[in-house]
Amino acid sequence: MKEVIIYTDGACSGNPGPGGYGIVLLYNDYRREMAGGEENTTNNRMELLGVIKGLEALREPCQVTLYSDSKYVVDAIEKGWVFKWKKNNWMRNKKDKALNVDLWEQLLILLNKHKVRFIWVKGHSDNVENERCDFLARQFILEQTNLK
Repeated sequence: MKEVIIYTDGACSGNPGPGGYGIVLLYNDYRREMAGGEENTTNNRMELLGVIKGLEALREPCQVTLYSDSKYVVDAIEKGWVFKWKKNNWMRNKKDKALNVDLWEQLLILLNKHKVRFIWVKGHSDNVENERCDFLARQFILEQTNLK
C-alpha cells in the first residue's frame, strides 16, 4: 500500500454559517491542495467533510496518516465513539442523537477502504501544513461570500 499523509481543517464563519475545508495531500514528492465548502453549515461538518474529501481523492487503497486539529473527528475515531454510536442506532447515549450521521456514514465506508491513523494536532500552533489547510478553508469562505 502507498503511504500517504493528509492534513485537513474545517472552518465556519458563524456556526452555522458559510463554511470551508482545506486539505493538503502528500505522497513522496507529490503535493495536492484542495478546498471546498458549503453555504450554510457548521464547523464540525466542515472538519468531517475535509477528512472525507481527502480520503476520496485517493485512487486506490492507501495507508494514511491523517492530521486534524478537530478533537471531534480524531477522538470519535481513535477512541471508538463513532463505532459505538453506529451500533446504538446513531445514539451517543440514551438521550442524545449523534450529529452529522450522513457524514460519519460516508467516512466509515472510506475507513473500510483505507488504513487510516488519525493524529490530533493543536490548531494555530505553527504546524505549517495545518496552517495551510486553515488558510485554504478560510479563503474558500471569503471567495464564496464575496461572490454574492
